[in-house]
Amino acid sequence: MKTLIVTGIALFFAMNTLSAQTEQNLKSDIKRIDHKESALRSKKKKDRISLRKLEGKDVSYQSKQQFISDFGDVKDVRWSHNSYFDQANFTKDGKQTEAFYDYDAQLVGTITPAQFSDLPEAAQKDIRKHYKDYTVERVVLFDDNESNPNDMILYDAQFEDEDSYFAELSGNGKKIVLHITQDGEVFYFSEVK
Repeated sequence: MKTLIVTGIALFFAMNTLSAQTEQNLKSDIKRIDHKESALRSKKKKDRISLRKLEGKDVSYQSKQQFISDFGDVKDVRWSHNSYFDQANFTKDGKQTEAFYDYDAQLVGTITPAQFSDLPEAAQKDIRKHYKDYTVERVVLFDDNESNPNDMILYDAQFEDEDSYFAELSGNGKKIVLHITQDGEVFYFSEVK
């Protein structure tokens, strides 16, 4: 009987020690993962090129040539120029498309129209729940050119370059824009003035 009690007590202490070591290892693993994610974010920020303003008032010849390389000889392209991007508006696969070229005449990304039903299901539920007093006016998809590290500016706000949806909503006397990730996360992005 004594042996059984002593064995039970020893087993109890062994399990507690093992549990404490497992918890300590888990905390150590979490710290290591957090450190790796932080290092990745720092590297991405370091690798990111800050936006440079375009020079001149006209669309660059290089942007037009790069556009032809990217999209072919499109007939209905209309060009515009702002502080940071040369912008091509054209029809691709039956959809009105906007392509943005940076200071180095490299494609930053494109914008195409999308539908509310194109958003990830989690995002649709989130918007219906938190923005039920708003009406979805427009949804667009920003398709990032992954080989260009430059960020993009939409609705007068800069964001990290990643494929994302943007939804314009109106209600309560104002118009807002939501940023929706491919994973279905929804973020307030800006107010349209």
